[in-house]
Amino acid sequence: MTKIHRIKQNVVDANITNRIIANTKDALPFIKSFLEKIVSLESPTDNPAVQQPLLTTIAEEFLKLGYNVIQMPGNISGGYLYARPGNRIKNQPIQLLIGHCDTVWPLSTIEEMPIVSDNGKMTGPGIFDMKAGLTQIIFALKTIKELDLKLTYTPVVLINSDEEKGSRESTDIIKRLSRIAARAYVLEPPLGLDGKLKTARKGLGRFTLTVVGKSAHAGLEPGKGASAILELSHQIQELFKLNDHEKGITVNVGMIEGGMNPNVIAPMAKAIVDVRVLTHKDGERIAQQIKSLKAFNPETELIVEGYIGRPPMEKTKRNQEIWRSAQKIGVQMGLQLKEATAGGGSDGNTTSLFTATLDGLGTTGDGAHARHEHILTDKLVERTALLTHLLAMD
Repeated sequence: MTKIHRIKQNVVDANITNRIIANTKDALPFIKSFLEKIVSLESPTDNPAVQQPLLTTIAEEFLKLGYNVIQMPGNISGGYLYARPGNRIKNQPIQLLIGHCDTVWPLSTIEEMPIVSDNGKMTGPGIFDMKAGLTQIIFALKTIKELDLKLTYTPVVLINSDEEKGSRESTDIIKRLSRIAARAYVLEPPLGLDGKLKTARKGLGRFTLTVVGKSAHAGLEPGKGASAILELSHQIQELFKLNDHEKGITVNVGMIEGGMNPNVIAPMAKAIVDVRVLTHKDGERIAQQIKSLKAFNPETELIVEGYIGRPPMEKTKRNQEIWRSAQKIGVQMGLQLKEATAGGGSDGNTTSLFTATLDGLGTTGDGAHARHEHILTDKLVERTALLTHLLAMD
């Protein structure tokens, strides 16, 4: 059984708050310089080999902090990096920091999306999602070391390289660490330009519906065929009926294919379905309904494959408890933090199954997976200081 660690509500005192903020402000030139460095080290998910210089650069920073570092290679990904203090206190509970180094951008995107710092913004591929968050982890831990802050929970860090493709290889290690962690902080970008923290996320499922029909000549013997395309059109309407926006359920047929030639009754058609849900219960129900679809034409066959791959991050009692603690820290820092529910998934969906989780702690900005990707430069200080406070929280 997983041990439950209750999160106390007392936060860092005002004197330490001022020291954390002052230290982070002084470090801003170094924070920006390091961020520019790791953004320049492009790290597309689909190219594991080019991720290694970035992982090595990050590992070197942890070694400077006195952390022990393990770089685990992947089979289909760039692997992951795990770091923990070399002088950790025996039997002290841990707090988990999670980030990912992979981006959606192909190699050489930086030539079209250069790193520019101007008018209060910094741009570059992956800067918002989520290399600013990786930078925050390192400089929050630097601040803790420089100020000699005594922590109740030992920070351990997991940085994976396959989050943008669903963390297929790294989910096992994330689960193992989450089971023994008192809390987890996920450095994904916040939501919106007001920087809302993510206290809930939709679960994500992917299903493939294949229809097997019977081919026949469309002109000579159409009655001898059974159109897979016609059957699929009926099934698509059934799938869209599963949408329930009041409950936050979305079922979207995003891709279809099928047929052989215009003059042939289609023997095959296929649809790929994206499913988003807010609760585990709804996820199980929708998955069962999709798998229970029946053919309208008995001469066709339906083959349904897929599942809910990322369970929802729900607003559990423990997640709300850590959110309220963050709110208190925000007030202490002069911030009015807000919470939000995100439609997309992250590794926070996984950690939330096992421990108190707060997501969206990265730097405020906009343009994740878009050409206008950027962060707001002044928020680097604010969000690094906030993370430092959270790590120092009892």
